Amino acid sequence: MGCIHTKCCCRYPKSLVGESQDFHEEDKNTVIERSLEFIPVASHNYHLEYLVLSRRGFYPESPDKENQDSFCIRTSIQGNPNAHFFGVFDGHGQFGMQCSNFVKDKLIEKLCNDPKLLDNPIQAYNSAFLCTNDELHTSEIDDSMSGTTAITVLVVGDTLYVANVGDSRAVIAVKEGNRVLAKDLSNDQTPFRKDEYERVRLCGARVLSVDQVEGLIDPDIQCWGDEESQGGDPPRLWVQNGLYPGTAFTRSIGDSTAEKIGVIAVPEVLVLQLKANHLFFVVASDGVFEFLSSQTVVDMASSYADPQDACTAIAAESYKLWMEHENRTDDITIIIVHIEGLSNV
Repeated sequence: MGCIHTKCCCRYPKSLVGESQDFHEEDKNTVIERSLEFIPVASHNYHLEYLVLSRRGFYPESPDKENQDSFCIRTSIQGNPNAHFFGVFDGHGQFGMQCSNFVKDKLIEKLCNDPKLLDNPIQAYNSAFLCTNDELHTSEIDDSMSGTTAITVLVVGDTLYVANVGDSRAVIAVKEGNRVLAKDLSNDQTPFRKDEYERVRLCGARVLSVDQVEGLIDPDIQCWGDEESQGGDPPRLWVQNGLYPGTAFTRSIGDSTAEKIGVIAVPEVLVLQLKANHLFFVVASDGVFEFLSSQTVVDMASSYADPQDACTAIAAESYKLWMEHENRTDDITIIIVHIEGLSNV
């Protein structure tokens, strides 16, 4: 679990009490943090307001399993009051928590120390992701079958730079008339994507669902529908002559074994200029989006004036849906960042 620098955590938020029975049972595993009431972006005369919620998943077979999600928020990067960073890191594997925390710390360190960051954020992002991946490989952490995804948003003035590796997600809310629409700021990197599927296949990966690996479904059927409507058996990556690593994503940091069959740490970077009709953006782990669409998350966030209430409601609904579909839940981490006072004059 990540912590905002110099700020403390509230481990027993009163707003969670009574929100839902399932969610209330493990309030002690939830962290809610409000760092600052607002972050000014003086260059364009607006400010950001944000809140973070992170909740450990429920794993009946491992009741004491640690939260493998972490997050990082850094304001005024390189002393620039108009540059701010938000990131969520979703660890996986036996050493997932160590991987996500390592990457959280190293990635922001490299961005902060890159003199070209504000002149060329895309180049800085690529360098930071790849160098962090290399350093994780050579660290004391065993990342052969462990790693982390990373979804990050760098705000520079009125521009967002969104860098993604894996299947966590960033979404922005756009006001159009009387509607608030969700626009994805990242594209999940999984075998559901034809381009990613073909890329890992060329690198030697077998792409099969667990049912196909176990012989319950014909492995020659290379069609799994789409990610939004797909059930609980997604296509995964396997080595040619083994039943590992079984990753459901095609990019990550770490995962040195999966790297040999095409899993890479190269981020996809989206650039978006903010406009007056951009209301807020959400940065969250796939524990949120497993059963909630981007539009549903934006709809829920739009219905609450307070980001804390929005985070709590979204996390509670995610938790409830996990328990309805599975006998466990994933770790859930969500950052909601409101954009206040921006005009395009």
